[in-house]
Amino acid sequence: MSTTSLPASESAARLREALTAAAFTADGLLERLGAPAYAALARSETVPALRATRGDSPLDTLVRLFLLQRPVPAAAAAAALPLEECAADGWVVHDGDLVRATVDVRPYGGPEGQDWFIVSDLGCAVGGAGGIGSHEEGVVLGVGGASTTLAGITVRKPVTSALDLGTGSGIQALAARHATRVTATDVNPRALEFTRLTLALSGAAPADLRQGSLFDPVGAETYDLIVSNPPFVISPGARLTYRDGGMGGDDLCRTLVQQAGAHLAEDGYAQFLANWQHVEGEEWQDRVRSWVPAGCDAWIVQREVQDVTQYAELWLRDSGDHRTDPGLYAERYEAWLDEFEARSTRAVGFGWITLRKSAAAAVNPSIVAEEWPHAVEQPLGSAVEAHFARQDYLREHDDAALLSAHFTLAEEVVQEQVGMPGAEDPEHVVLRQHRGMRRATKVDAVGAGFAGVCDGSLPAGRILDAIAQLMAEDPVLLRDRTPQAIRLLVEEGFLEPVR
Repeated sequence: MSTTSLPASESAARLREALTAAAFTADGLLERLGAPAYAALARSETVPALRATRGDSPLDTLVRLFLLQRPVPAAAAAAALPLEECAADGWVVHDGDLVRATVDVRPYGGPEGQDWFIVSDLGCAVGGAGGIGSHEEGVVLGVGGASTTLAGITVRKPVTSALDLGTGSGIQALAARHATRVTATDVNPRALEFTRLTLALSGAAPADLRQGSLFDPVGAETYDLIVSNPPFVISPGARLTYRDGGMGGDDLCRTLVQQAGAHLAEDGYAQFLANWQHVEGEEWQDRVRSWVPAGCDAWIVQREVQDVTQYAELWLRDSGDHRTDPGLYAERYEAWLDEFEARSTRAVGFGWITLRKSAAAAVNPSIVAEEWPHAVEQPLGSAVEAHFARQDYLREHDDAALLSAHFTLAEEVVQEQVGMPGAEDPEHVVLRQHRGMRRATKVDAVGAGFAGVCDGSLPAGRILDAIAQLMAEDPVLLRDRTPQAIRLLVEEGFLEPVR
């Protein structure tokens, strides 16, 4: 892959016009390639897309040129884009009668249907971090699964200022259009140039681009939103800037989270992807909870766990080491296992960390650390915001206040009864969400009955009194034992308080 000089952005507007006119967009690609070929690109498999673009339409040409990095005839390129202007600015180069791209360009659909374009080094758009070929030091990757995950979970309420820390090719800075001012930083100056190109080609306003590590480039400044898909890989050394943080173990993620509190404005959010070690004799929840800075609530979600051999193999494949000399591969594999052994690490977790700074958190912080490997419904930004709103509500309401409150059942919650066929009563009842985190929780007969009649018209205590009468239970005892169950249903989003 090439890490030569990058294009100028002067022709970005005209190139954008050509791309959109040819339907070189996320929707246009899906329609042209078909779902199987489109999905194959995420797995770094290009053959189906090549077969689907054997025609001579402008869209076929642009897919082959910018997304698949294949040379195309100069005549076809001239019919698809302002060729000479793009060549003069360095987006493409002439190679005899053929034209080649100098950068990857991948269409990306914005949260409100915008047609955006992510620019990255050659060979790095398709498949994200598992892209085509081996990666070089200083290379800038395109959009991948991790970056789209972070974009999906980011809270999108309008704010004054946003910081994209470790911007890479600029997808988070681009997606932060709900902020009046966007600052983007990266230790790699090449990444800042790619962010400039991504913003220009997407028709977005420029960001304030600053070079440096972690929060060094922003001094004591504070932001309403901080997002980061950092180089979180726990590796023996810092071979590759785009993924290896250069600190021991999970210290980079810890440092990033701990320092974020000082750079958050009141009611601001900081959202990260991270890896953390599972260390012998230590609960992973305790480890990551200890990172949360004072004055912040936190929601920590572990999405995946890999043992140390799986983890090492994943990232050795990512860097193409499995294609090198077998002896060198074995040597590097040993180095990873030596690193984990020295740190008593038995596995590595991957997940999301969201912080929210608030006055209430300074007195009584809410820190939720949970494992949730199941499917979710993206985008989740509104669900993240709702999680913290529920924590505020529960912090402000004791058990007596809960019994006086009114609740409604959340949208698209269904009840499932589980038991043997023909049995008179179910063995248990499950409430299941079909939106957001798509949680499921087991409830008893009281919980199922309570949730089923919550329409906001009656306070919780009155509902429990009615249930006690129907079930011939003592209403006082039922009121005493039920608030904890109500609290759980509210915390997990099955019940919504009527404000």
